[in-house]
Amino acid sequence: MKVKKTCIAITIFFLAMIALSAVFTLFHNEISIKEKVAVVNIEGPIFQSKDTIDEIKGYIKNRGIKAIVLRIDSPGGGVVPSQEIYEEVRKAAAHKKIVVSMGSVAASGGYYIAAAASRIVANPGTITGSIGVIMEVPNIKGLMDKIGVKTEVVKSGRHKDLASVFRGIGSEEREILQGVMDEVHGQFIKAVSEGRKIPVEDVRKIADGRIFSGSQGIKIGLVDELGDLEHAVKLAAKMAGIKGEPEVVTKKPRSPLLDLLSGNVPDGISKVMPKIELKYMYAP
Repeated sequence: MKVKKTCIAITIFFLAMIALSAVFTLFHNEISIKEKVAVVNIEGPIFQSKDTIDEIKGYIKNRGIKAIVLRIDSPGGGVVPSQEIYEEVRKAAAHKKIVVSMGSVAASGGYYIAAAASRIVANPGTITGSIGVIMEVPNIKGLMDKIGVKTEVVKSGRHKDLASVFRGIGSEEREILQGVMDEVHGQFIKAVSEGRKIPVEDVRKIADGRIFSGSQGIKIGLVDELGDLEHAVKLAAKMAGIKGEPEVVTKKPRSPLLDLLSGNVPDGISKVMPKIELKYMYAP
């Protein structure tokens, strides 16, 4: 009798486990296929692109993510990382809806990235635009002369020390640098033209580095509509065909301490490190 009761108990236990397993599987599947909107935060000066690109790629591969919102609050930064993120956004827009939500500032490189999105949403007072290139070269020759220190340069070509901080920029060197600047500026104009479907000549008219408010941006085609981050999320969900309130997912920000321990230099520190480079950056 005891053996029979034990067998019944074991049978009930296994049936209960099977039932729980089925419920868990259904619950898990419901979660995994639930449609979501991902928010990618691009904040502060843009000095590297890998983290943002990896995040976007991850969301593109995730079937549950139906749309992506880029929350841009950046004055721009390096030319190359801005271009690399732009290219990734452009490719991502071919697979999923990409909506940009502009924060306080989304200018220069920040706008460069935004231009590749499916739609751009800005706040009325957002600072945007600043379509231009800048290169800042410190000149400490006067200081070096004052303290009696000079550098000896050995080079294989007369322009090898172009843009040296230890002397001024001559007219020939300035012409070379300006040629590079104009070329990179043209790349910016082309990206905006292609991303926003605006004729190149129309973009060129406003691509002199000037800034615009979000409201002004609508009038010239740089922005599609006004709204905050919540509005952008709802718009992305609607464009992706999500019904009802969308579930929002986002990546937790990395700790600056972990960045240092892993050998990465946080943007806040890299910003003050001396570095001569071309920048898509609004710097009032």
